[in-house]
Amino acid sequence: MTATLPAHIRDVFDRFITTEYVTIDGRGQPIAWPVTPYHHPESGCVDVSTGLGYPKKAIDAERNPRVALLFSDPTGSGIDDSPMVLVQGTAQVDDADLDANRVRYERESAAKLPVATASLPPDFVRRRLMAWYFLRLYIHVRPERVYVWPEGDAGAEPELLDAHLEEVRSGHNEEPESGHASPDGGGSIWDRRLDALGGADNATAVLAVVGPDGFPFAVRAPVSADRGARVVNIDADPVGVPLDAGLACLVVHRHSPDFSWQTNFQVRGDLVQRDGRWTLAPHKLVGGFELPPGSAFSRLRLNAKKVNRYRKTAKAELTRRGAGR
Repeated sequence: MTATLPAHIRDVFDRFITTEYVTIDGRGQPIAWPVTPYHHPESGCVDVSTGLGYPKKAIDAERNPRVALLFSDPTGSGIDDSPMVLVQGTAQVDDADLDANRVRYERESAAKLPVATASLPPDFVRRRLMAWYFLRLYIHVRPERVYVWPEGDAGAEPELLDAHLEEVRSGHNEEPESGHASPDGGGSIWDRRLDALGGADNATAVLAVVGPDGFPFAVRAPVSADRGARVVNIDADPVGVPLDAGLACLVVHRHSPDFSWQTNFQVRGDLVQRDGRWTLAPHKLVGGFELPPGSAFSRLRLNAKKVNRYRKTAKAELTRRGAGR
């Protein structure tokens, strides 16, 4: 489908170095993470990948192939006045040859992120000590529906570009409604990282929900933290976004233009209305694999426990997937 999209939309797919990838887990919880997109117009897909040591992005897509990609952070793309683009699509996971996927990942990431990959360890280290990261699961996302906010403003009406042409002509979504998970309820948790929301570096975040048609929907919106009430305020009412009380995910990430450093975390919880405004009541905060500004030693210390866990997971996944067949 991507070949039929306007050139400036294809440019976003080609040049953005991160996209917010959204899946839905087995309990109906939307989960969003920043990943690097690789556009392949010859197949009409936008591909993303995940390391074998943290395969949830792929496992969720295998269970439920309805996924979304939000292109909302143009940092490092070189595109001025970029639109915000949401792709809702169907996913297919490629684990047929994990070593070939490793070679492909090294080639594609070096082309797209040359500074970030310039200091990669030697090949034998990547193959043996860091196989949990470099053995990749690729997820091919075939766009079914594309929303475009021309100025990146979620307060404006988005333009709909759709693979289902009859839906575009009728001007509305005709997918059957499948519902979404209700709020969990219960008390909220709080984490000190949430206190920074609404500040200069984290004025916006990506909110992911499940739409009435069963597809994930995501949008970048202004946010602020209310420690006293233990909620994150969504400080806008995005036009055309199917917000309803239920499970939601908020992902916060930053990276340098050359991707030499990156930080990220996500918050899962209940999206509810309070006093006429949407808020997220946090139930779980999850930190991703991060490479913040600083020395290699500080990065190693930050991720040491995670790496041990990723190695164990990768070993189990190799067995489960037949060592890439």
